[in-house]
Amino acid sequence: MKILQLCAVDFTLYHFLLPLMRGLREAGHDVVGACTRGELAGKVEAEGFRVIGIDIRRSANPFALWRTHRAILAALREERFDVVHFHTPVAALAGRFAAWRASVPRIVYTAHGFYFHDRMPWPLRAAHVGLEWAAGRVTDLLMTQAEEDATSARRLRLARGPIHAIGNGSDPARFRPGGGDKARVRAEIGTPPDRPVILMVGRLVAEKGYPELLAAMRAIDAELWIAGERLASDHAGPIDAAIDAVRVDPVLAARVRLLGYRQDVPDLMRAADIFVLPSHREGMPRSIIEAMLSGLPVVATDIRGSREEIVDGKTGLLVPIADPAALAAALGRLADDPVLRQRMGEAGLVRARDLYDEAKVVARQIELFGNVVAAR
Repeated sequence: MKILQLCAVDFTLYHFLLPLMRGLREAGHDVVGACTRGELAGKVEAEGFRVIGIDIRRSANPFALWRTHRAILAALREERFDVVHFHTPVAALAGRFAAWRASVPRIVYTAHGFYFHDRMPWPLRAAHVGLEWAAGRVTDLLMTQAEEDATSARRLRLARGPIHAIGNGSDPARFRPGGGDKARVRAEIGTPPDRPVILMVGRLVAEKGYPELLAAMRAIDAELWIAGERLASDHAGPIDAAIDAVRVDPVLAARVRLLGYRQDVPDLMRAADIFVLPSHREGMPRSIIEAMLSGLPVVATDIRGSREEIVDGKTGLLVPIADPAALAAALGRLADDPVLRQRMGEAGLVRARDLYDEAKVVARQIELFGNVVAAR
């Protein structure tokens, strides 16, 4: 088959979709990527994939959605694909209708995390569910990462075709415990060898829980490494005020390290002691899987996806959303107890290797592609 993998930005294409693209190519398919081009598109092309540049605007504004719809429609009419596989909410919403208008034989959508969630005001939630339902009338296969999302999608009938939870995964060869780089990484960052280190990896936006995390760090005798940046296309709330507060607070300034965008996340994982992800919403976060594969205990908010990955009290600790005190208590408990950290990290490693091996997730998707084609 000739398959198009389409998402909003090349960050997603490069960091999240390359393993699937490689797997589909190895299975004999002709695989093409499409997104708004940036500096990472060239890295995808360097692996032998063609990348189509499409102006996809990450905005729910109706006029922006219409422009995105027309841009995707024009690209799909320019060449014929057997399957178009959509990712990211705006691209998937505008794009599925475009694929239907372009008479694409198979329309597939992976919801990496539905935009609607339980804490959203009900009128807004109802609107987002309604849009997903409408786009589902032209969706031949809907895949979610979290089982909780798949259950919601079946109940709300968000696809005309089958709905499957595929899980999420990462590469155990890249993310693994141990290694000789711990001392080097800590020395480069300026962290003492025996200092407890908490690691957070994620975009610098408020919905990732940074304001609560930074507030919690006032009560924790440990160092926090933050690896991430704000994308130019991000519409989520910024954390500029929280970061400014860190710089003028002598306690936080001594405990928080803003590392920016990093390409050595596996090394950071191996040099840290605890991983934290206090997000307000997620799909099924890969960063937690990477931390578990690295042998780290995880503290995260009790939200969909995260609570599926973490066994509370065994592989990590779950805390309420937007609760700095609970977050501080959980992180402090682990920072003060190296034996507990080791026990939870080892249990998380076993769980991640069993359930979240990237190769298994890719194989699952390729099988579902074949099933949906055979069914039509």
